[in-house]
Amino acid sequence: MSLYLGAIADDYTGASDLASTLAGNGLRVVQTIGVPPEGIELPEVDAVVVALKSRSIPANVAVHQSLAADAWLRSCGAEHVLFKICSTFDSTAEGNIGPVTDALAALHHAMPIVCPAFPRNRRTVYQGHLFVGTDRLDESPLRDHPLTPMRDSSLIRLLRAQSSRPVGLLPLAVIRAGDDVVRTELARLRHAGCGSVIADALTDNDLEVLGRVAMDDTVSTGASGMGLGLARAITVDRENLGDPGVMRAPDDLRGSLIVAGSCSAATLEQLDVAEQEWPVMRLGAEELIAGTTSVRAVVDWARSHLAEGPAIVATSDSPDRVAALQAAHGAQRVSALLEDALAEVAAQLADEGLSRLIVAGGETSGAVVDRLGIQAFLIGRELAPGVPMLHALGQRHANLRLVLKSGNFGGPGFFTEAIIAE
Repeated sequence: MSLYLGAIADDYTGASDLASTLAGNGLRVVQTIGVPPEGIELPEVDAVVVALKSRSIPANVAVHQSLAADAWLRSCGAEHVLFKICSTFDSTAEGNIGPVTDALAALHHAMPIVCPAFPRNRRTVYQGHLFVGTDRLDESPLRDHPLTPMRDSSLIRLLRAQSSRPVGLLPLAVIRAGDDVVRTELARLRHAGCGSVIADALTDNDLEVLGRVAMDDTVSTGASGMGLGLARAITVDRENLGDPGVMRAPDDLRGSLIVAGSCSAATLEQLDVAEQEWPVMRLGAEELIAGTTSVRAVVDWARSHLAEGPAIVATSDSPDRVAALQAAHGAQRVSALLEDALAEVAAQLADEGLSRLIVAGGETSGAVVDRLGIQAFLIGRELAPGVPMLHALGQRHANLRLVLKSGNFGGPGFFTEAIIAE
């Protein structure tokens, strides 16, 4: 295999989002779960996205895992590696965006462009500040994220606190002046000692400029918008890209399960809409802790409904309710308990022959896919911006179609749309 582009994603839904963007812009793409084991057979593709669960783990572990993924991608011929992060820059004060970016940059003597902008999902960067729609990041619902509350919109301040080297800014006026002006400014920032550079971007055209210039270097950091820019740079430059194609699984809606662990406003609204059409079990941490319910009981409930149609199991709750549970029982305990329960429910039912599995929430998606033991996916068609249909590769669950949705993605009717999608 000889890759034009490699990517390391810090969570599973972000990996799917990026893979979908690359496929939608002309690349043949596979997403792997971690670094693939020796002997795995992957189809001939242009890009591979290695999905990690490194967003919220200790920084040194995240760096170790990311460097291992980078080494494998380079061994496959990747000319450039994108470290894929969330478009809302989800991270703690200690990282892991800065430490991983620094490690990749040091290894390859790079000065990465860092840009989480993704305009089609209303994520933009201006004067180094990240906006969610018309709100600054610190004024958006992300300020109350249960794991990574974002209380500052300045990407320079956020990254500088996590990085060992100075952070520069590539302002919009420079980007709009064209590729050569951007390259001149990057050379100046490198000479000034910057280790990485935050880049403004309001439109896809801005991202295309960044993609072309980033390909001069070996590493970049950003959201799927950066992937869009890189993919378009590659498809213009390369003449021998293959047909992206689509693998289609048999259309069988029997046994369609949705599991939702995200507490985002978007997912909560999607659950309310879906509950008008499909049965929903609301699973709470208190019931699991008290022993008034169990994974076995949830599996039995879901099995009885899956025989007739789709079913939904959700641990999603309002931010106030989540905060109260975390205060009473501990944030890590509550998160781990609910993720493990959803993963076990999904795994038991998948082993019984699910045809379709839809997962909402990045941490939940990671737990579910790990429990299923799937090593790679071929990227199918996009169901919503940043959310593709995934087709499991390998013998286990070979006919299973999956959708891994970041909590904030998709419209109000997304769950129903994903269930009935071809």
